[in-house]
Amino acid sequence: MKWMQALTDYQHYLKIERGLSENSIKNYVFDVEKLIAFLEVNNITESPVRIQKETIQQFVYDVAKNLNPRSQARIISGLKSFFNYLVFEDYREDNPLDLIESPKIGRKLPDTLSEDEIDQIIAAIDLSKPEGERNRAMLETLYGCGLRVSELVGLSISDLFFDEGFIKVTGKGDKQRFVPISDYNIKYIDIYRNEVRVHQNAQKGHEDILFLNRRGKQLTRAMIFTIIKRLAEKNGLKKSISPHTFRHSFATHLLKNGADLRAIQQMLGHESITTTEVYVHVDRSHLTEVVNKYHPRK
Repeated sequence: MKWMQALTDYQHYLKIERGLSENSIKNYVFDVEKLIAFLEVNNITESPVRIQKETIQQFVYDVAKNLNPRSQARIISGLKSFFNYLVFEDYREDNPLDLIESPKIGRKLPDTLSEDEIDQIIAAIDLSKPEGERNRAMLETLYGCGLRVSELVGLSISDLFFDEGFIKVTGKGDKQRFVPISDYNIKYIDIYRNEVRVHQNAQKGHEDILFLNRRGKQLTRAMIFTIIKRLAEKNGLKKSISPHTFRHSFATHLLKNGADLRAIQQMLGHESITTTEVYVHVDRSHLTEVVNKYHPRK
């Protein structure tokens, strides 16, 4: 079995069997491509079925010189996944990375904003311009529903179920979930739709997209990032702020105010509760309050 054939089959597996997004598949494939490039440069002819642990170790040592521990760990994890696939398909009997340890890295806790900081950012929006109402509605939706930026820009008018109090969100791997939306959030989306968007000419293929740019097309993720960055600078906020910061803040504030972790998991669209548990580490004061309130020996 040749490397490119193995890589093509692996891509199909990631897409069809695991249902991963295009971005996730590209990252997994990129890790294997790095290994293939290393083998070519060093004239190593071992196939994916025959490659030995020693060769993988040599590759890991080579890439480690130019990468931080987190990037090293990601590549090792990506290669483990590739060789696990080969084992799963009976091309190999073992995974050559089983005994190769990833570098120890601390778990990076997400940056969050306080409620006051979120209010400051939204208050800094210039509502005298048409895009101001759009930007307010977008940020309220990011924070109010805990969306990923890709989910926000892809949100359609047909995804809005305001009478039922939900929006339909298409997340990673095209998996759909229903997320509650508050009357407060609905109010600002309706203002944007009725006062701004109704006057825009949506381009073909973008008629159902909720948030449009000046040309009547779907906004890019980069544009959302730029909007938020400029508002943060306008307020003099020194934190590293991105669209994802609003999602982190959504989860952290819910947990702090007593929301159930599994409910937060469902709203965020996390496949594993382990991913959601990072928010427990962001604000440990909530755990102390729970013990003080409910433990019999408080």
